[in-house]
Amino acid sequence: MGKLVCGVGVNDADYIVQPTINGKRKCCPFYRKWKSMIVRCYDDKFKSKFPTYIGCTVCEEWLTFSNFKRWMESKDWEGKELDKDLLTKGNKVYSPASCVFISQKMNKFLTDSSLARGEFPLGVTFDKEAGKYRTQCQNPLTGKIERIGRFIDPESANEAWRKRKHELSCQLADLQKDERIAQSLRARYSS
Repeated sequence: MGKLVCGVGVNDADYIVQPTINGKRKCCPFYRKWKSMIVRCYDDKFKSKFPTYIGCTVCEEWLTFSNFKRWMESKDWEGKELDKDLLTKGNKVYSPASCVFISQKMNKFLTDSSLARGEFPLGVTFDKEAGKYRTQCQNPLTGKIERIGRFIDPESANEAWRKRKHELSCQLADLQKDERIAQSLRARYSS
C-alpha cells in the first residue's frame, strides 16, 4: 500500500507493484497501465506537455487500483494500449464502459494530431512547390505511408483523405474480435 498517485489514485495492491529483481526494477503491467492513466488525467506537468488530456478524468471506481486491475484482467490487453475515445469520439472519461484495449498501430491511425495540424482540415497539408493541397495517411495494415494525391483546394483533399481513412478503418474493423470496436471503426470517417 503506497501513497496516493497524483493525489487521487489509491494503490491498494496487496503486493509490491514495482519490485527490484536482480538489481532491476520491474513494474506490474496492471499497475503501469493504471498509473499512466492517472498521470494523463491528474498530473499538471504531463498535461502541459500533452494538452489534449486537459479535462480528462477517471471514473470513481477506477481511482482504486484493484478495481482497474480486476477489469483489465478480464480483457485482451497484452501488447495493447488503453483507449478511452474510440467507442465514443471525444470522450474524456476513463471508465469500464468507455475504454478498450487497441493495438499501437490502430491507436496511431486514429490519432488526429489536431494541435499539430495547423490551419488545414484533417489529413491536409499545403505543398508549396506544387502549389496544391496534399494528403496522405499511414496504412495501419501495412505500416506504409500512402500518398492519396494533390488537390486544388483543402476541402477536396480532406474528402479524399476521409474516404481512404474510412476504407482502412473498415478493413481494420473486419479483423476485430470485439464488436464494439468493429462498429466504432466502421462509423469512423464515414461522414
